[in-house]
Amino acid sequence: MQDIVIGVDVGTGSARAGAFTAAGGMLGQASQAIRLWKPRAEFAQQSSADIWAAVCAAVRGAMVGLDPARVRGIGFDATCSLVALDAAGEPVSVSPDGAAEQDVIVWMDHRAAAEAEAINAGGHDVLRFVGGRISLEMQVPKLLWLKRHLPAAWARAALFLDLPDFLTWRATGSTARSLCSTVCKWTYLGQEGRWDEGFFRAVGLGELAEEGFRRIGTEILPVGQAIPGGLRAEAAAELGLPAGIAVGASAIDAHAGGLGTIGAALDGRAPDAEALRHRLALIGGTSSCHMAVSAEPRFVPGVWGPYYSAMQPGLWLNEGGQSATGALIDHVITSHATYPELAEEARQAGGTVYARLNARIEALAAPLAFPALLTEGLHLLPDFHGNRSPLADARMRGMVSGLALSATVDDLARLYLATIQAIAYGTRHIVEALDAEGYAIDTLLASGGGTKNPVFLREHADASGCRIVLPEEPEAVLLGAAMLGAVAAGLHPGLPAAMAAMGRAGEVITPDPATRRYHEAKYAVFRRMQADQQAYRKIMTGA
Repeated sequence: MQDIVIGVDVGTGSARAGAFTAAGGMLGQASQAIRLWKPRAEFAQQSSADIWAAVCAAVRGAMVGLDPARVRGIGFDATCSLVALDAAGEPVSVSPDGAAEQDVIVWMDHRAAAEAEAINAGGHDVLRFVGGRISLEMQVPKLLWLKRHLPAAWARAALFLDLPDFLTWRATGSTARSLCSTVCKWTYLGQEGRWDEGFFRAVGLGELAEEGFRRIGTEILPVGQAIPGGLRAEAAAELGLPAGIAVGASAIDAHAGGLGTIGAALDGRAPDAEALRHRLALIGGTSSCHMAVSAEPRFVPGVWGPYYSAMQPGLWLNEGGQSATGALIDHVITSHATYPELAEEARQAGGTVYARLNARIEALAAPLAFPALLTEGLHLLPDFHGNRSPLADARMRGMVSGLALSATVDDLARLYLATIQAIAYGTRHIVEALDAEGYAIDTLLASGGGTKNPVFLREHADASGCRIVLPEEPEAVLLGAAMLGAVAAGLHPGLPAAMAAMGRAGEVITPDPATRRYHEAKYAVFRRMQADQQAYRKIMTGA
């Protein structure tokens, strides 16, 4: 009887589940939408109850036609959002409007800007391990915001959980946290196995230290380790799975994508330490994450980490990222005057808006040497939601240069292409920052929704000068989550073995050398736009 492992991925807009063999073969998958509330500018909230219901529906959907008795383990990944629960496990509202069910501050929420700035002003030693500056997307600034602005919620909350750890808590009843979440988003010192009490006291969260950190985690487990007790009966009934199956310690969604891609054999060889120095996992979705690992810690200004054992055991992780990529592309398209017309044409043709824009780009580019030339006079800075790395500046905003007094479908096609190129230049900027500290990135192992777009892939290869390797299994994030369940169930002796057995490389996209000089010039404009915006800020503030 063939064993099955389940991978669950909770993104910003949906919960997805995949059923896999122990060799990484997909047997079934399903998706269920989840709700998102934005009560004010810079605020984004969700409901943990709504998310869990969507997870249950997705798992049941993925298992249609399959025998639940064959399931040996389950692994969870999710966005690095903050969940607040009371002593009874009920939601604690994080909403300024008091919406009872909204107990999740979403990763993209930027309410804690002042708190992040205050923390960074302290020059704390732990900040060395988040690229030098803590991000307002991380959990400590959000906790400080709750204490300052919603003191009743802060006092009532008995558990603060990263969303991936909420899922394992809901599945098992255990409050054990994953090393992945706590190291990457909570300042846990994985290399020393401890929280920094002095840091929490200094930033105004001394209660957490005085309580022995019981609200944020006293048991921290390696990624993929079996959580004691396994799947509890109530959760098993909701998921349609057998009680007692193994549940692996969770991962952040991007890190699951890294597990599903970065360890694949290339050129007939599994990666050794030197090969890993040349690899970057690119996980593209609503936002993008860029994951690189090394045997020794590399301190890269503006790039999160180095994080010890946060993705692969025994290795240090550097994590770059862009706060808005898929979300930015969607915004540029849906806010354009011609979007309703284009969407209707796509609906009638039974296709997508993206496919129609891609086709329009190819048609417009037919007389040109290569499609990228369509944006020669059109430049975009993609930091509409701030710059996560390597500038680490949440105040950065988007810019467009070269707009005409016209708003046709062709204008949108060019703007869409310029947006994708700008995102690719952001990736190049992150690669350069990593390379300056000892990496030599020449290969992007790409997964996630954005990487299903051929224009996105082509422009990233050409703009970065790196080859792009796609996974054989397109749902690499789900596969990475399933690896956690497989390791917890003992189907593989550890994550490296699971990565080797379940992940395989697929199509390879190489950069077109004919575009190199063009992208060098556009990248220079990209960097100039960053500098210009920073100069504008100084002019306006008088600094």
